[in-house]
Amino acid sequence: MAENKEHTNIDSNNAQDSLAAVNESPPWGRSVKVIVGVSALLLLLWLGFRFQSLIGQIVAAIIIAYILNPLINLIDRNTAFKRSSGILIVYLVLGLSIIGAIIALGFAAVEQISSLIQEIPTFITETAVLIQSTIAGLEPISIGPFTIDLTTFDWTIISDQLVGLVEPILGRSGEIVTSIATTTVSFLTILLFVFVLSVYFAIEIPELGSYISRVAYQPGYQKDAERLTRESGRIWSAYLRGQVILGLVIFLVVWIGLAILGVQNSLALGILSGLLEFIPVIGPVVGAGTAMVVAFFQPDNYMGLSSLTHTGIVLAFMIVVQQVENNLLVPRIVGDALDLHPLVVMVGVFMGSSLAGILGAVLAAPVIATIKLLGIYGWRKMFDLPPFAAPELEQPPPSPTLRERVSQIASKITPKPKN
Repeated sequence: MAENKEHTNIDSNNAQDSLAAVNESPPWGRSVKVIVGVSALLLLLWLGFRFQSLIGQIVAAIIIAYILNPLINLIDRNTAFKRSSGILIVYLVLGLSIIGAIIALGFAAVEQISSLIQEIPTFITETAVLIQSTIAGLEPISIGPFTIDLTTFDWTIISDQLVGLVEPILGRSGEIVTSIATTTVSFLTILLFVFVLSVYFAIEIPELGSYISRVAYQPGYQKDAERLTRESGRIWSAYLRGQVILGLVIFLVVWIGLAILGVQNSLALGILSGLLEFIPVIGPVVGAGTAMVVAFFQPDNYMGLSSLTHTGIVLAFMIVVQQVENNLLVPRIVGDALDLHPLVVMVGVFMGSSLAGILGAVLAAPVIATIKLLGIYGWRKMFDLPPFAAPELEQPPPSPTLRERVSQIASKITPKPKN
């Protein structure tokens, strides 16, 4: 009996030693870590280059999930639906709204864009006539021994040549419309793929905090990582949701305002202004300039104003819209989350567009603000300063849910029982 017990203890010790040997993994040396790190970086760069067409779609899916997350949380907290049901409801409503908007506005927008394209020869001809009449009364310009007489230039010949270059392209307007339809179908296919990805990202958003805590396993760095996540989240939340709201507001205001002012193709110009709102600083200027060009070169207007006067009124309207946006809407919707100088944003837009096209221009501002946040953190850590210059503002307590509010109101209006 004693021999069997001793034999059992020996087997148990051998099993524990074998398990310990399996769990004990030798640490990597410095050279191995460098090789693995460089190899992983090269692999990521190669994957990014190889599948660069998908990067924009993945980023768009993440952005959509991030923008819709507060609405999903609201449904989860204040209704009987679970988060998964809330995600399904929100994405279904959004998808149907986009399809409905494309159907409702698409045909009108295509018609107005086609009309705008067809009017290009008239724009060119009227511009030449305006230039010719403007310089007719000018005196010759003398520069040293040289004299330039602008009246000798026949601008009608130049306009005829430009129209001759443009007309072959305009003759293919049917192909352009077909191309627009094909592009729309392709866009809807990509949109479906982005929606499916975005649903998965929306499901995983609640796990983001625990994932960061697992990565930053040291307690001190956990707090830093969590605060950096909150600060960067505030930047992206304020920017993305703010730009969506501003884009919708500008679209409606410009569309209705230009229609009232008698500007042709006001719907197309409103859509253009709303989309350009996503490109900081430069986008609104381009949208206003396009509206002025259309107003200047359209044949007439219902108010009977001259082209110059009509253009001046449109310019004044667009300036008022931009001033109201910058001084009233932006501080209340976006706030000071970015804290970037407009010149920095402008340079960032050009740099982003050169690196990643339209997506780079749209995301340039929040990317720069995030880099600034991480850069300040790294700079202060390098010089052994507190990583954050100011203490974090205390988060307000969560607002009561709809059920809690109903219960509070019911408790106030319900008469107390008499003793």
